Amino acid sequence: MARASRSTARKPRLRAIPGQATPAPEPSRDEREATLAYARSVLEAEAHAILGLTGRLGDSFLRALELVRDSTQTVVTGVGKAGLIGQKLSATLASTGVRSVFLHPTEAVHGDLGRVGRGDVILALSNSGATEELVRLLPSFKRLGAPVVALTGDPESPLARGADVVLDIGRIEEACPMGMVPTASTAALHAIGDALAMAVLRARPFGSAEYALLHPGGKIGRSVMRVFELMRSGPSNPVVRDTARLSEAVVVMTNTPGRPGATNVVDRQGRLVGIFTDGDLRRLVEQGRTNFDLPIREVMGKRPRCVGPEVLVLEATRLMREARVDQLPVVDAEGKCVGLLDVQDLLAARFF
Repeated sequence: MARASRSTARKPRLRAIPGQATPAPEPSRDEREATLAYARSVLEAEAHAILGLTGRLGDSFLRALELVRDSTQTVVTGVGKAGLIGQKLSATLASTGVRSVFLHPTEAVHGDLGRVGRGDVILALSNSGATEELVRLLPSFKRLGAPVVALTGDPESPLARGADVVLDIGRIEEACPMGMVPTASTAALHAIGDALAMAVLRARPFGSAEYALLHPGGKIGRSVMRVFELMRSGPSNPVVRDTARLSEAVVVMTNTPGRPGATNVVDRQGRLVGIFTDGDLRRLVEQGRTNFDLPIREVMGKRPRCVGPEVLVLEATRLMREARVDQLPVVDAEGKCVGLLDVQDLLAARFF
């Protein structure tokens, strides 16, 4: 048998795919420990920068607080990393009821200065205090009659010299290996901005209800929602007179928008005297009492748990859980039925 001839063709040489990195070797235990130690030193440097601010707060901080508290609007501005910190500061102020916008210095010189007016206050963030785009806006702010509060690490900088108030964070050594990347300094700017925002919040009449009004979504909004905001009212509130027959109550439960699983029962003055539910109807069927001519007052629940419209929904939810009921009548101060709180709506609003 003849041997198969060996191919003389060259096999293609495997080459690295451009842009595909070669997997790095697994770091040694010593290297991992060194990395963690360095990361801890970054956190320590930033914590030290923040704690160093506590001794720097004084009359200038109080003056800045007064300017923000009494302003028509707080305009926050900055470039680069300081600008990003400024955007967060503006958002914090806005979320606590202080009118605030972020103004980018580059856009400002091309017309966005129109956002600034007399009665506003400027919060200008720059660690160096020498940011050209920011410094050149100072004459314009002065002409517009808006005082400037500088948040900076150099009280002798052009920004500080042109400001009305200076919040000096001090000379801060950055945490990066080169000592250049904004790290500890931006942590300090962030912290002093939060301190100012929270001090302003404390100095104003602004409570949890107002805060929730600005945060209608999520857990915050639900925590202060009142029953009247979620209850079924008007045509969606199922109501029958206590003189009605069982058949009329079932029709109301069926035809009311949203098909609630219950109907409120009221007297001639509209005061709540009972409630009839789907569960009550099933129990009547089980008992063989299917006479739909029965007066509703004979088969209704005569002592229903109820809540007022101003009660927190969280409290109403707790009552429903404890009583193991799916509906709560809502009554006003005179005992008149003004609505129905249904478990379906609580589920939709994520209270359960």
